[in-house]
Amino acid sequence: MQFRKAVISDIPVIQKIAKKAWRPTYSNILSEEQTIYMLDMMYGTEVLMNQINSQVEFFLAIEADQAIGYFAMEITEPSKMKLHKIYLDPDQKSKGVGSQIITFIKEFGIQAGVKQIELNVNKSNSAVQFYEKMGFLRAKEMVLDIGNGYVMDDYVMQLNLESAQ
Repeated sequence: MQFRKAVISDIPVIQKIAKKAWRPTYSNILSEEQTIYMLDMMYGTEVLMNQINSQVEFFLAIEADQAIGYFAMEITEPSKMKLHKIYLDPDQKSKGVGSQIITFIKEFGIQAGVKQIELNVNKSNSAVQFYEKMGFLRAKEMVLDIGNGYVMDDYVMQLNLESAQ
């Protein structure tokens, strides 16, 4: 497994994985209308271009020269990092790829001097259990209005890197 920083020309790959991953992940949680709305809101070409050109660092997970997942993170404070996104091609789940990504993210954070990683995850997403297995704790709950009458009903999860080493 290799990880490489994503560039603008990788946007179609990120969009393809997002479209493939979102429906199996959220079909029991979100309506199709909300899924379409959120995919456009979060994965439109211009949105991704702005993020890749900002402080958000996108990476691709590469296996046998094929992108099988992506993740995005940002150092938001000198001691805190936000994991914005982590998605895998559904065919790659339960193969240890997610654990390898989290290990990479932890090491990235430690090298950057970060003490805590934070992420938001839908309360009904099975990934909650994955994050807990990886050492994240549920810190709080958050309901975020994302427009068009939709909300994200999330846990904010945190991983203390000082105790995770």
